[in-house]
Amino acid sequence: MSIKVNTWDDISPIFEDLKQQEVGTKDELLLWMKEVNKLESALEENLAWRYIKMTIDTTNKDLSQAYSYFVTEIQPKIAPYDNDFNKKLIASEALGQLDQERFKNYIRSVKNQLEIFREENIPLQAKDSEKSQEQGAIAGKQTITYNGEELTLQQASKLLQNTNREIRKEVYELIGERRSQDVDALNNLYTELIDLRTKIAKNAGFENYRDYKFKSMGRFDYTPEHCFKFHEAVKEVLMPLSQKIIAERKEKLGYDTLKPYDLAVDVEGREQLSPFNTSDELVDKTINIFTEIRPFFGECIKTMKEKGHLDLASKKGKAPGGYNYPLYESGYPFIFMNAVGSQRDLITMVHEGGHAIHSVLTKDLPYVSDKSFPSEVAELASMSMELISMDYWDEFYTNEDDLKRAKREHIEDIFSVLPWVSTIDKFQHWVYENPNHSKEERKNAWLSILSDFSTGLVDWKGYEAFKETSWQKQLHVFEVPFYYIEYGFAQLGAIAVWRNFKQNKEKALDQYEAALSLGYTKTIPEVYEAAGIKFDFSKEYIQELMDFLWEEYTSI
Repeated sequence: MSIKVNTWDDISPIFEDLKQQEVGTKDELLLWMKEVNKLESALEENLAWRYIKMTIDTTNKDLSQAYSYFVTEIQPKIAPYDNDFNKKLIASEALGQLDQERFKNYIRSVKNQLEIFREENIPLQAKDSEKSQEQGAIAGKQTITYNGEELTLQQASKLLQNTNREIRKEVYELIGERRSQDVDALNNLYTELIDLRTKIAKNAGFENYRDYKFKSMGRFDYTPEHCFKFHEAVKEVLMPLSQKIIAERKEKLGYDTLKPYDLAVDVEGREQLSPFNTSDELVDKTINIFTEIRPFFGECIKTMKEKGHLDLASKKGKAPGGYNYPLYESGYPFIFMNAVGSQRDLITMVHEGGHAIHSVLTKDLPYVSDKSFPSEVAELASMSMELISMDYWDEFYTNEDDLKRAKREHIEDIFSVLPWVSTIDKFQHWVYENPNHSKEERKNAWLSILSDFSTGLVDWKGYEAFKETSWQKQLHVFEVPFYYIEYGFAQLGAIAVWRNFKQNKEKALDQYEAALSLGYTKTIPEVYEAAGIKFDFSKEYIQELMDFLWEEYTSI
C-alpha cells in the first residue's frame, strides 16, 4: 500500500472506511482483515524508517522530530481505531467460522488488548514512547578523548582489551567519568518513566506496571514466578561456573586483585582479536559464512546489502547498540550496529543476521500479527545463529589459535550473560513492584541484586560509583521495559539447538528453519518443539544444558 504520512489527515479516511466496512460473513471478515493488515504494514514501515534514520544520526533534530511527531501526533489518533477494530473483530458473527487453530494467537492477543485498553492511557503511552528514546540520545553524545582522538564509548571499549594494564585503567576511568556526567539526567529520566508507566498500569486496573506489562506483551506461556525460578536456577547453577572462569582469569593474569578493567583482556597477554577491519569486510565475510551454512541464509544478507539495509560502523552521534528492524511492507529488514572491528562486533553481526533470516523467512506470512513474534522466539533465531556459526568462523580467523580463542571467549560470554540477564530482570521486577522508591533505595536494591549474580572476585575499590549506576548503560531498562528475560530463555533454547546441530547438522538446521518459518502462528512452546527443543527454564534443564556447554568450553 503506497501511503503518505505527513499528517493525520493523510490517513484518517482509510481508518474511517475500515471502521464502516461490513464483516458479517467469513469472506467479508477475511477481506477486512487483509485490508487492515495492508494499512498496519505500511504504517509500521513508515515508523520503522523514522526510527532507523533517527538512531543513525541522533544529532539531526529534523529526524528526531519526525519520529517524535509520529509517536505523539499519529499513534495517539490510531489507538482508538485499533481498539474499535479489535471490538469489530471479536463482535463479528463470522469469527467462529475462521480456522481457530490458525488464528489462535491472533484472537487471544486481540482479546488481551481489549482488556487493557484505556482511552486515558493514549497520551500517556505516546509520552512514554517519546521519553523512552531520551536515553539513546544521551548515550549517543557520550564520547571520550584519548591520545588526542575523540572516540565513541563503543570505540573506546575496544581499548579495554589492550594488554597494557595502565591503558585499560585510564580508558576505563575516562569511560566511567563520562558516563558519570549523565548519571543524574538518566536517574531523573528513569524516575519520570517509572511514574508514567505506573500511572498507565493503575489506569488499566493493575496493581503495578510489571503485571500490566506482562499482559500487554502477551506473555501467555509464563508468569513472573517463572522468572523468579529462572533467577534462582541461574544463581545456583551458573554462578559456580562463572566463579571458576573468573578465578582462572585472575590466576593466569597473576594479579593480587582483579579490577573491573581486567575482565576483557586476553589472559595470556595476546593482543585483542581483530576479525575484520571495515564494515564491508564484516558484511562480505558474514555472507560467506551464512552461505556455507545454507545458501539461502547468505542470500538474505546479500540482498539486504544490495538494498542498502545495513548501517554497521560506529560513529559520533549514532545511538548505541544494535538491532534488526523488520520492514513488513518491503520484506527485507534493516540491520543497525556500531562496529569497531572487535570480536563482539562479529557476534552482533551474526546475531542480527539470525534475526534478519527470521524476518525474511516470515515476510510472506499474510498478517502483521504472524510476523510480530514474541522475543522468546525472535531471540531464539539470533542466539542460535551465534552458536551455529562458530564452526565457520575460520572465514574471519585463519589462525587456528585465534579461532579457538574466539570460540572460547564467546562461550565465556554466555556464562556471564545469563547472570547479567537475571540481574537486569530482577532489578526491573523490584523497581516496578516498589514504584515510589527513592534514588538511594534504587541504588541499594541494584547493588543487592547485583551481588546475587556476582562472583565476588572483582575488586571495585575506587570505582564504587561506577558500579552503583552500571544499570544505566542497559537501554532495555529505559526503552523496552521487561524486554530482557527473553534473552535468558532464548539462550537456553539456542544452546539446545546447538547441541542438536552438533549431533545432526542437517536435521537441526531443518528444524531451526521450520520453527522460524512459523512466525507467531503457533505458541512459544510449539515453536520450540518445532525446533526440536524444549521451552523449559527449570533448574534441572538449565543444569543439563550447562553441563553440555561446559564440556564444549573445556574441550576447545
